[in-house]
Amino acid sequence: MTISVQKRSSIYKGRVFELTAEEITLPNNTHMTIDIIRHPGASAIVPVLDSGNVVLLRQYRHAVGGDIWEIPAGTFDGPEDPLICAKRELTEETGYIGQSWTRLGEITPVPGYSDERIHLFLAAGLTLSTQNLDVDEVIQVHDIAFKTAMDMVFSGEIQDAKTIAGLCLAARVLQNSFRPNSDV
Repeated sequence: MTISVQKRSSIYKGRVFELTAEEITLPNNTHMTIDIIRHPGASAIVPVLDSGNVVLLRQYRHAVGGDIWEIPAGTFDGPEDPLICAKRELTEETGYIGQSWTRLGEITPVPGYSDERIHLFLAAGLTLSTQNLDVDEVIQVHDIAFKTAMDMVFSGEIQDAKTIAGLCLAARVLQNSFRPNSDV
C-alpha cells in the first residue's frame, strides 16, 4: 500500500506532542488533509507485589473530568529506551523499584489520529523506595488484589486503554508462570 504525502505542516507544538496537518493521497487516489498528533512514545508498567496484588494509581485527569484508575506510565524523555522509561516512571509515580521486568508488548492507543505507541511491562520483585511526582501529577497509590483489578476492568470501573491492555497481558503471563512445567 503506497501513500504519498504532499505537504506536512505543524499546527501546534506543545510540551509533550505536536499537532500536524498532512496532505496525502491514499492508494485509491483520494486526496485529503488529515490531522495527526505526533507523540514521542511512552512506557506503562503493571507492578505486581510479592503478594500477587497489583499497584494501581487513582490519578486526576483534567481532560476526562476527574480521577481514573491507571497503571503507572510516562512519556519518553527524547529518544529513550522503553525499559529505562518504565523503570523511571515506576519509581517516580509509585515509589517502588522493580527487580524483575517482563516485556508484555506494545499498543497503539488511538491510531486514527496519533502515532503514539505505548510499551507495556510487568514489574515484579518490588521494593519500596521514594515517590517523586511531577508537579502536575495528583496520584494516590493503591495495592489491589489482581482479581479485583480484573473485575474492575470487566465492570467498566477501569476504562483507561493502556491499563486494560496491560492488566490483560499481565494476567496471561502471570497465569502461565504459575502453571506446573511452565516454559515462562
